[in-house]
Amino acid sequence: MRAALVQLCSGDDPAANLAATEGLVREAAAGGAGLVLTPECTNIVSLDRERQRAVLREEAEDGTLARLREVARELSLWLVVGSLCLRAGGGDGRFVNRSFLIGPGGEVRARYDKIHMFDVALKGGEAYRESAAYRPGTQAVLAEAAGLRLGMTVCYDLRFPRLYRDLARAGAEVLSVPSAFTVPTGEAHWHVLLRARAIETGAYVLAPAQWGTHPAAGGKARRTYGHSLAVAPWGEVVADAGEGVGVVFAEVDPGEVARARAMVPSLGHDRDYAPPVRP
Repeated sequence: MRAALVQLCSGDDPAANLAATEGLVREAAAGGAGLVLTPECTNIVSLDRERQRAVLREEAEDGTLARLREVARELSLWLVVGSLCLRAGGGDGRFVNRSFLIGPGGEVRARYDKIHMFDVALKGGEAYRESAAYRPGTQAVLAEAAGLRLGMTVCYDLRFPRLYRDLARAGAEVLSVPSAFTVPTGEAHWHVLLRARAIETGAYVLAPAQWGTHPAAGGKARRTYGHSLAVAPWGEVVADAGEGVGVVFAEVDPGEVARARAMVPSLGHDRDYAPPVRP
């Protein structure tokens, strides 16, 4: 199976982001991809909560999802929409950060709401408090895509290896990690964490990413690291988009998953143990 990772520089205008995304998905299909993945926050990258409240919609009314379902059906491909920021409904006013698996008939095959929220203050005054704006998910998701078992995650989930081990032990052969990593954390940790998750699980890791300085009509513009990566089950990087908007391709072979897991069968070696006691 040929997979394609789409690297975007989404701004705070969902219509403009959709046009850019559709063009790159079509480029990926023209390059022979049967499985295409887009980054986290495909429909909007914005630190302005008022802007988000003005333009975001609930899933049933979201124009990006509707159009990308049409595109997947037209091109007869599997599409992982890395995530869409959506109104959630309910009483607390928070959004959801939701990843979608769309089948070649245009149907939504699986949904995953990002579980782990990025709440951090970085050097230089940059701060994020995702939990104030987004409602965390509570359910790990394993789905079938193009004859492969796909474990769905999003961005900050990457720092919580238990989720990936649980997905792999449930049968995941491919792990999706659509992201919008900051530049400082990307430079320090992006490659090594993705390679570690692949090595620990013996799975392919496909991580489409946002890149660049994201257009914003108001407020502070956000910067992200890029370097969409595909990592093979033995831990080697087989595609790296580097900087810039575009598409990179990688071959996904389930046989490589089986070979890696046979060589290091650690998924079957877990043991229960007592937790540490603080001295």
